[in-house]
Amino acid sequence: MSNKERAMQLLEDIPENKLVFIVDMLENIKAYEGEEIEPDEWDLEMIEHAKRENDGHGIPIETLAEELGITL
Repeated sequence: MSNKERAMQLLEDIPENKLVFIVDMLENIKAYEGEEIEPDEWDLEMIEHAKRENDGHGIPIETLAEELGITL
């Protein structure tokens, strides 16, 4: 079964009064289809914050678990 067929099947079970949410979501998805959305000021701030917090290197899960007091 394709995703489209599955979506149509699921839509059959959603009450009419709740379909407004689905229709709104689908219209928003279609409006941005193929359109590149530029990051806004908040996005850029979060990117810079992440860069300051993380130099690109990860830590082993065991180290994180130990710091959080979790036994793996």
